[in-house]
Formats: sequence, structure tokens, C-alpha cells
Amino acid sequence: LMDSTKTKYRRSSLELIIIETDDFPQKDVVLKAYSESPFPDKYNNHSVEAAPFIPANYQITDEERAAAGILKSAAGKMLAGFASEGTGGIIDSTKADMPVIISKYIKQNHLANKMVARWFNRRLSGSMDNNLLSSRGEYDLSSLDASVAKSSVQGLGKILADAGDELINNTFLIFTKLKFLSNEPIAAVIRDAAKAESAANISNEMLLNKAYKLADKLYEKTKEGYSVWTTAYLYKLVWDDSTSAVFYQDYWVEKPKVSDSFEMLLSRASKIKAFDTTSLFRLEYLGNESAKSIVTFSLSKGKRTDEQIITLATVRNVDAVYAKLQKKYEVFKPKVPLFTGYPITAKIGLKEGLEGGEKFEVLEQTMDQKTGRTQYVRKGIIKVDEKLLWDNRFNIDEPDSMKTLPVLDRTTFKGGKDYYSGMLIREIK
Repeated sequence: LMDSTKTKYRRSSLELIIIETDDFPQKDVVLKAYSESPFPDKYNNHSVEAAPFIPANYQITDEERAAAGILKSAAGKMLAGFASEGTGGIIDSTKADMPVIISKYIKQNHLANKMVARWFNRRLSGSMDNNLLSSRGEYDLSSLDASVAKSSVQGLGKILADAGDELINNTFLIFTKLKFLSNEPIAAVIRDAAKAESAANISNEMLLNKAYKLADKLYEKTKEGYSVWTTAYLYKLVWDDSTSAVFYQDYWVEKPKVSDSFEMLLSRASKIKAFDTTSLFRLEYLGNESAKSIVTFSLSKGKRTDEQIITLATVRNVDAVYAKLQKKYEVFKPKVPLFTGYPITAKIGLKEGLEGGEKFEVLEQTMDQKTGRTQYVRKGIIKVDEKLLWDNRFNIDEPDSMKTLPVLDRTTFKGGKDYYSGMLIREIK
């Protein structure tokens, strides 16, 4: 039986960058939990040496807001500031501005260029190779190198076109903003608003007092503990045939050879300098998603430390917001290999946002003989069995009531036959 946990398949690639915000309660614990959390295992780790992202260092103007279609009026700015202060920062007055701030950070730090450079193992000397492309795409390295040699004169070879289309063009970047905030301020705002509305609409003193007591009761119930708020902004590296053609023609740099002429060395130096500043490469903003988790220490006393509780909430929250992005943006949905063909199982579960009943298409990887590009042929549709859904969320403590039941380590699906380990599945609507 083929071990699909070790199956090599073409994953999308991903870089993660934290948005460094102002101080908030337990900030060190929250950031430590984020930095030490497992990297999303359905993606290749495409990390680059990115500068720390501190939004305060990338102030934007009203002209930049207007260009992005988010110009705020003076009254709107005042209201946003009041809302943020009145709720202890739970209402984020900078959320609308954040994509513009991020775009400024991306441009000033040439981040798209760095992500392209990562694909080609660009060294300090400026020279490049196809080792990473070959490894992630399961290509023969000698074929790739031969294709590059021909591309400068005759255009891209089929192998490189395939690699660029499926690998480089499926490179993503997520900026993540974390907050850990007291529930009390927002509970107080809700209580006070409820009382004000009651006072304006209820004239009977006895009924008014009853409404006040209900508002106080709700406040007491919701004021305890903290909330972990996570917002993730998703970007995609743009890589099409024209970008690829210009790259190989104008920016590809091979290792220098002893036999290189002076003119060749000058051309090489010119390409190295031009690559660092070219605006050819860009990151496209797809959108954002948010998630919230409630942290109530009193419910877990004696079971976990406060730090463990915060860590658990933070990591689960981050996983939840990534799952939301996957469900919302088709291009970001990962393919997952089947673990077994009968029964039909895969290493995917609650961490990826499954609830039971979701549909997946089963794909078989083939080669288009005309274009030479990889294509995926649908072989059927399967559905998540809600009774055999794997709880693979971070650091799960199994309840005592469940300890007599078998522990799941995969999710089972219903429907279809003749599937085999290593076939790929992808969620559909």
C-alpha cells in the first residue's frame, strides 16, 4: 500500500508574514504561539527574507485611500477612532486601510521580486538554478536546464510553461494580524446601548427595571475572559506566459564561466541590477477573512495553564481563518492525496474547516499530449462522512466520555469506487 502521507504531489506554495501591531494583553504569548505553530501542511513553505512588517512605518495618505476607493470623511475617521477606543480595540479602525498599507510594504520591499527569486534559488551573486522548480514539480532537472537554454532564443519550452502555470502561478502570501483583547469593554458597550434603547422606548418603570436587569445579566455572562481576533489578508503571485517570457529573456542569470566574454559579464551585471528593482513581478490582492475565539480561563482551571489556553486558542483561530480563505477563494483551495482508496480516506479534517457532508472531486493527474502540460481529470465525486470526521485540530484533549471510542487519524468519505491511494481530491461547492 502506497503511503500517501509521503506522496509527492504539486502543492501550492505559501509564505506567511505577521503584521506587527501595538501592544495588547499577553502579546508575547500570542506571538510565540503563532511563530511556533505548525506550518500549513497542504502547502510548500515558500519563505523569503522579508523585512518586519510594522504598519506604522507605512503611513498612507487620503490620496492613496481615494485611489483604492476607501476615502474616509472627517466624521467617519472620528467615529472609527471613537469605536476603537470605546471597545478596547475590538473594532479595528484600520482594517479598511490595511490592504493599501500592505501594498505599500510589498512595493517598497520588492516582495514579489523576492518570491520569484526564491523559486530560482537566486544567490547573492545573482545566479539562478531550477533545483527547487524541479523538486516541487517532479521534473527531470536536465530537461529543465535544456529548456531554459532554448528559451532565450525560441521561447519557453513545454516543461517550463507547465511548471510556471501550475507551480509559480500558485504561489501565495498571507499577512496575519492578531489581537488578544478583554471581553469586558465590548460587553459594557452592548449593555449601555441596550439600556439606552430601553430608556428611550419603555415608559413603564417596572418594565424598564426588568430590561435593565436583563442587560446587566447579559453583561455579567459575557464580560469574562478574552477574545482572540485573527484577520488574514491573502495575496497571489502573478505569473503568466508574458511575465515568464520576459523573465527568462531579461532577468535569468546563469553561473559565470571562465570562458565568459567581457560583454557577457557586463550583460550579466546589468540583469542582476535590473531584477532587484523591476516592476514586472507583482502580488495580486484576493481578499481577507477573520475569525474569533473566546478564551475563558475559569473553565479550564486545573487542566491547562493560562499560557496553554492562549496558545490553543491562537493556533486554532489561525487555522480557522486559513480554512475560511480556502473555502472562499477557489484558486487557494489545496489538493489533498487520498490516504486509501477503499475505504476512501484522506488526511484532512476539522482543522481544514470540514463539518461533514462536504463534496470533493477526485482527480487523476495526466499529461496533455498536445500541450505537454499537466491536467487533472475528474474521476468522480465523494462526500465527507460526518460520522467518521477526523478531529485534527491543534493540541486536542480527548474528553473522558470519548476515551472508549477508537481514535480517528483520517477522514472517511462516501461514494464511488476504483479510487487508489495518491489520487488527489479538492473540495467543490
